Amino acid sequence: MTAFILVAGAFTGPYVWRDTAARLAAEGAEVHTVALTGLGRRPAGPAGPACPAGPAGPGEAVDLETHIADVLAVIDSVAVESGGDIVLVGHDYGIHPALGAADRRARSVARIVHLDSGMPRDGVPALAAVPDQRLREELTEGGGVQGSQAGELPPPTRDAWPRWGSTAGLSEAALDGLTALAVPQPLGTLLQPLRLTGAVATVPVTGVLCTGNGPGIEMVQLMVDLGEPAIQALADPRVTFFELSTGHWPMLSCPVELAEVLIEAAAGGGHRLKAADAAEPPPHLRPFLLDVPERPRERTGNTDLYLPEGPGPHPAVVFVHGGPVPAEARPTPRDWPTLTGYARYVAGHGAVGVTLDHRLHAVTDYERAAEDVAAAVERVRADPRVDADRIALWFFSGGGPLTADWLAAPPAWLRCLAANYPILAPLPSWGVADTRFHPARAVAHAGQLPVVLARAGREMAEIAATVEEFLTAARRCGADVEVVDVPEGRHGFETLGPTDEARDAVRRAVEAVLARLTA
Repeated sequence: MTAFILVAGAFTGPYVWRDTAARLAAEGAEVHTVALTGLGRRPAGPAGPACPAGPAGPGEAVDLETHIADVLAVIDSVAVESGGDIVLVGHDYGIHPALGAADRRARSVARIVHLDSGMPRDGVPALAAVPDQRLREELTEGGGVQGSQAGELPPPTRDAWPRWGSTAGLSEAALDGLTALAVPQPLGTLLQPLRLTGAVATVPVTGVLCTGNGPGIEMVQLMVDLGEPAIQALADPRVTFFELSTGHWPMLSCPVELAEVLIEAAAGGGHRLKAADAAEPPPHLRPFLLDVPERPRERTGNTDLYLPEGPGPHPAVVFVHGGPVPAEARPTPRDWPTLTGYARYVAGHGAVGVTLDHRLHAVTDYERAAEDVAAAVERVRADPRVDADRIALWFFSGGGPLTADWLAAPPAWLRCLAANYPILAPLPSWGVADTRFHPARAVAHAGQLPVVLARAGREMAEIAATVEEFLTAARRCGADVEVVDVPEGRHGFETLGPTDEARDAVRRAVEAVLARLTA
């Protein structure tokens, strides 16, 4: 028999698992919900079997080690009683005590399920995984509660839950219940670093990704392809993935579907990522889909210029890569075939093509990436071979949020802004909903700035939602947006098995940009 041990996230307790636990039990599984010390409050009535940790005693500090001990107690009791396979499920913050406990009982745990949670690392506190960036800064800076682990973090108000994860899929009643039953989170549980010996690395893992809150499987595969070392482990054959098209609390929004996924995960099912193949380049390093002649290139700092024939001055198209891209990635984006292909292509049509590297290495890096792009643009405009009054900016993928500054206050010399399969609003899991890097809001200030948007018809759901948000806002304010549709195209369509449709889309997009650039 499979024994599921369910560990809830921040501010919540065993009650959130009620419907999922009931479904698992109906399927013949043994179910245990862990009441973490200080977070064990739950409504009257059954919520599935629970380990009664309860509130902390007077003056008793509660930290991550306290919660690891709570999970260990359940693992030990289950191992003795059932002798079945233990599947340890951690949601949100709950993955930290779950992983800490599994590291000490690696032989007792058959599988760990990361339910819409991060990848905790040794020596890193749970605070690093909190999506609300402002809160992370407040708790790590000097003064107030920052220097103490003995305090508590008040639970979110009803309207503040989106700062902790998308509430997509939650009914009004479920959101009311989540708010009414939430309890303060002991600060020590967020501030104390997780300590791992490495033993947990032997335990098979399943990730359940909630695409209403953050990346889905396709985006994670792209991250693996980029070569970030920490992500490479996800391509291990012992790691599987599932997607749920809901927000951050699937046990409340789709408990039956979640139970079905957990049962399949326990049986070793799920999608496996493709590991890097030395014999085959990853998609972003495959040849450009058009046969484009080589052009002279000049490299200055983080910027490369591909020059057309003649002395100029010529208009210029600056191509801005997406991300986040690992800092150690080689070659760097300005040498990726897709970007250099676009740059050479526009150079062959009379415009200076520009590629550059910027420092978008994490979703917290948009501010410094924006500084890099702005500096590169000014450097390009200062070149005597460039017509400083005829510039186009072309953004890709995760570079999409960088369009916001240019949409919000477009300079007169910016003749066109283009974007291919872009992210046009922060994903909920980024924790930056109120950031300035929100193109879907900024487009209201774009005025007459022409925008050319290449839209992939088979885009990832989480990104497609941001594009639709942007287009809805653009229609509302009458922005000048031309959409180049690629009905069968996927994210990064230029690199994924080039088709005639994709080639035609590239030609149409370049033609549209150059027409506005030279008008």
